[in-house]
Order: sequence, then structure tokens, then C-alpha cells
Amino acid sequence: MDTNKKYLHLTFSIVFLLLASCVETKTMEVTATAYNSVERQTKKGDAVTAAWGDKLKPGMKAIAVSRDLLQEEGIEHGSDLRIEGLPGKYKVLDKMNRRWKKKIDIYMGENVAEAREWGKKKVEISWEVD
Repeated sequence: MDTNKKYLHLTFSIVFLLLASCVETKTMEVTATAYNSVERQTKKGDAVTAAWGDKLKPGMKAIAVSRDLLQEEGIEHGSDLRIEGLPGKYKVLDKMNRRWKKKIDIYMGENVAEAREWGKKKVEISWEVD
């Protein structure tokens, strides 16, 4: 390969890698509550199956999101979100009732006391969109 072709190939490779790695990080303030794998807070008869069929287990970093975030903000089933004040990333595995707007519900296993202690807070969430 002559020098010009090598240079052109290298240039296209760099441009492709830069474009492929371009993601937008979005942030938004939402209301955050917490929920547990207990029947009175979830589906009757099946407190561990989330909206898309995922099985929730204590210790998982999972959240439910309001449907407006799914429809309008580029958040999808399986998206990873960061929540202000909490370490790590939380995976979107559940969705909330249609009545909620700009809201997340953080999964806290079977620890009802921990969920009550969390209460209701305004937090900033962030996620990446292609």
C-alpha cells in the first residue's frame, strides 16, 4: 500500500472510531422512591418478576422508571443510570404505573425498613444515549 492510501485508511479508521464512541450523557432531576419484593408493593402472587419479565433478587442494583422517561428521554429496558448520592450504576428492569411522571423507584430487595428510610427525594440521574 502506498503512503497516501495508508494515510487515508488511517484517517477513516480514526474518524470511524471517534464517531462510534460518541455518546451523549443526559441528566435530569427526578423524584426517587424505593420499593421491595413484597406483594403489597408489586404484582399479586409474584413479587419478584419485573415488567419485562426480569427476576429481581435482593442485592441487585435495579430501578423502575416512569413511562415518560421511557418514551421521551431515550431510557430503555436494560439502560444503566447513575443516581446522585448512590454508588455505581442501576439497571432499568421495571417500569412504573402510567400515573407517575419524572420518577424512579429504586429496588431495595426485601428490606422494607431501608426503603422507608430512603423515603422520597429529589435526585439527579444521568445516563448515556447513542
